Parts: sequence; structure tokens; C-alpha cells
Amino acid sequence: MKSLSFYLLHVNAISWLLGCLLATSGGIVLAEESERPNILFIFSDDHAVNAISAYGGPLKDVAPTPNIDQLAKEGALFQNSFCANSICGPSRACILTGKHSHKNGFMTNSSKVGFDSSQWTFIKEIGKAGYQTAVIGKWHLKSDPVGFDHWEILPGQGNYYNPVFIQQDGTKKQFTGYATDLTTDKAIDWLDGRDKSKPFVLMCQHKAPHRTFSPALRHLDSFADVEIPEPESLFDNYEGERSKTLRQNKMEIDRHFHWTYDLKLRKDRRQGAELPGPDKHGAVEYRRMNNVQKGIWDCHFDPLNQKFLTQFSAGELTEKQIVRWKYQRYMKNYLGTVKAVDESVGRLNEYLQQNGLAENTIVIYASDQGFYLGEHGWFDKRWMFEESLKMPFVIKWPGVVESGLRPDALIQNIDYAPTFLDMAGVTVPSEVQGQSIVPILKQEASDVRDSIYYAYYESGGEHNVPQHFGVRTKTHKLIHFPETKEWNLFDLESDPAEMNNVFGASHLPRIKARLIAKYFELRAVYEAPALPQAN
Repeated sequence: MKSLSFYLLHVNAISWLLGCLLATSGGIVLAEESERPNILFIFSDDHAVNAISAYGGPLKDVAPTPNIDQLAKEGALFQNSFCANSICGPSRACILTGKHSHKNGFMTNSSKVGFDSSQWTFIKEIGKAGYQTAVIGKWHLKSDPVGFDHWEILPGQGNYYNPVFIQQDGTKKQFTGYATDLTTDKAIDWLDGRDKSKPFVLMCQHKAPHRTFSPALRHLDSFADVEIPEPESLFDNYEGERSKTLRQNKMEIDRHFHWTYDLKLRKDRRQGAELPGPDKHGAVEYRRMNNVQKGIWDCHFDPLNQKFLTQFSAGELTEKQIVRWKYQRYMKNYLGTVKAVDESVGRLNEYLQQNGLAENTIVIYASDQGFYLGEHGWFDKRWMFEESLKMPFVIKWPGVVESGLRPDALIQNIDYAPTFLDMAGVTVPSEVQGQSIVPILKQEASDVRDSIYYAYYESGGEHNVPQHFGVRTKTHKLIHFPETKEWNLFDLESDPAEMNNVFGASHLPRIKARLIAKYFELRAVYEAPALPQAN
């Protein structure tokens, strides 16, 4: 009796022969279709590289990310990966179009106009080339996805607990559970039901670890006995020659965290204590829970909150100790959300392995930008400083990318679109501003550029970050604040924490002149709009 493998071998041979015959008669080349790599793009929101242990940051020993680390072990981890505009919606628009914000039209989150879905995107182009495409999870572009064969997205920012997903027919459905888990479930369901005769691009996009930093209930106690290391600049006073706009920020853990919304200390649990600081937002996520979920939540937070309130009411805590308490609360919740994202990476990789897809699927892990984990006393992003500018980019491409590769090439999220097309063998239109990084992945080139251009347009707003623009090389960073006519220059080799502006230093005239020239050169190359005028 013949074995199953015998029959499969002959079926595969017949399929290959049929593909060749169709090719000679102008039909679809089935053999080539099957060889084209699938692309699984796993994308989180606000995941700082310092919260990924493979990047070797200060949290690597207290908050490991084993599944993302495994991707890095089997593939490449980019050390100099950056966003073009550090804010959620604009970053996503840059990825879809391969263009800077001023070219794709989605420059700020606060824009009342959604992403112009009529414009060219890589997803439309790769779909024309025969790929089946889907996006599941956080979209955050104010207009419906266009060009995808399938989509199911969170409305706006979405919610962590029992979230609503917008369906492709426009209806909304609520699901019981945790957003990261549900997004992963839906991604796997789509992989199961897709047209398996076609290669695919799946964008699995998580809400986590975005504010309000609400972990899966199973992870609430994950860091209960862990003291999270504090960054050296936690109590930054913004003195020195740095821009005066830093002092005007509204994103400090000290002054701008909300007691209920961010710190999980509801008014009905405060024992009458009057806590200093803002508390404008309510218990948004708690209100979404069912009674069982609320019980687990309260069982975790109530004892911790009562201990803090007892010490606070007794006057036992200094201002710095309160900040330190806030920092620990913030980080344990933030890192708790990361655990579920890391588990998602593991589940998706396991699915690929179990279904014979692992060897022909490119797996990428990235985030829409970085995030402050207490550096400079901050949470959030926006600024061009390293913690929010730098994005994780980890990629596994079996048979192409060497295991353990650690490129130091300067890449940006505008490079994703041309890279995906290049991987699929699709021509990249000349209008795309990014560069394919496939030559770097194949070790045929060490760089695609010598510097990156950054632009942040959302002046003021909730966090009061000014418009600013800049250029970064491997060793230096120049930031221009046009509204205050300030320039900041940082030597990233001697001052990686960016605490000392050396723009006025007398020993750096050549470096300063070169960076200013590069700044205006890139503005011209990318056809950047005119700078705002100072008041």
C-alpha cells in the first residue's frame, strides 16, 4: 500500500506541471504563486524598545519578552529603526503609503479628516499582484480600510476589555474577553479560512500597550514582587540649554497622570483621601467589565491602593516617593499589557509551524512608535527624543535573513511599504519616498541612507508638545523648534540620554554645519511644506 507522502509527492508534481503548462499558454503561474512569501505583520501600539528584552535595555531582566526575542534570535533585529512622525495615526499612514505625513495627508491625530483611502497604498498594489490581504485589530485612521480583502477593526482607540469590533459590513459587534487575545483569535481564524491558493499579507494590529495600560486579568499580578528599575532622568528638571518648550510639556508621570484613568485608583476606593493632581477621566475600562472581571480587578488593586492611601493620609510619603509609586504602578501595568502581546507573537508563530507555513512566511514585529517609560519624567511619545523616535523592528525570513543579524542601518516606517512590495516581487512606484530594506536583509548593502528626517505637526494639544522637525544620523541629532526659533543638537555617542544641547558649542562647527545642511537637504528631497512662523 502506498504511503500518504507518496500520493502527496505525485499530487505536487502534477500541480507543478500544470503550472508550467498554464504559464506557457498565458495563464496564471501556480508554481510561482506558491513560492512567493507570505507576510505576517504583527504590530503593537506604543511599544518602547526598552520594553523588549532582545533589545537589551534596562528592563531586560525584569520583563522578558521571550516570543519576540525568539523572532530576533531566528532573524534580524534592527538597532536603528525610527518613525517619521511619532503619533499613532500618522505612523500608520506612513506605513501604508511609504510617504512622509505631509505627502500622505494624515499629519496629526487631531485631524477631523480621515486618512484619504483613495490614494495609493502598498496593500492595494500587493493585492493586484495576487496576494490575499487582511487587517485585524487597531486601525485608528478615521476612515474604513480600503484595498483589503478582509478587515475587522477596533473603533478609534478601541478598548481593552470586552471590546467592540467594526465589521466589514459596517456593523459593530462586542466580544467578551481581552482585546489582544481577541485580535489574535480573529487573525488565526482568518488564516484558517483564507484562500490557501494565494500568498497572504496579514496585518495583526494590537491596541496594547497603549494608554490606559490595562493588562489582561491573568497578568495583573505578573510584576507584583518586582521593583522596576527607574530611569536616571525620571526627575529631569529640563534645565540647561535644551529647548524651553520641554518645561511646558503635559506628559509627566508626576503632574499629568490621572488617578483613576492611569493609576487605577477610583474615587469610590479612596477612603475620602484628597489626592493632588488631575482626575478628569473616569474608569473607562472598569465600566466595561462584567461582575466576574471586576471582582478579579478589585481583588488585585484594592489591597495595593489601600496600602498607598494609608501611607499618603498619614503624611508618610514625600513628593518624590509619590512619583516613584506612580512610576511603579504605571510600569507594572504597561509591562503587563506587553506580556499578552508577546504571547500573541508566540501563538501566531505556533500556528505557522503547525500548519506548514513557517518556512515561507516572513514574520515582522514592530510598533507604531516608541514610548517614554519614565525617561525625562514622561509617559507618551511625540518628541523626537530617542525613546519615542525609536521603533522596534524584528524580522524573521527563513532562508533569506541570517539568524541573529543585528543591522545598524538607519531605517524608517516609510520603508515598510517598498520593502513589502520588494519581498513580493512587485515594482515599487517612484512616488514612494521610502527605500526597500531587502538589500540589507540579504546583506547585499549595509545602509539605505545616511540620515533620517522627522516631522511632528500636532502643536499643543493634550500633551502640549510643539511642532518640531529634525534630522538624525548614527551619531548626532539636530532638532529645530520653529515656533521658538530654537535649535537643539545632541551628540548621541557621548550623551545617549540627550541631556545636553551642544548646538552652541564652539568645538562642533563642522558637525553643526553639516547637520543643518542635511536638514534642509532632506526637507527639499521630501518636498516638506513651509515651516510655521514664530509668533
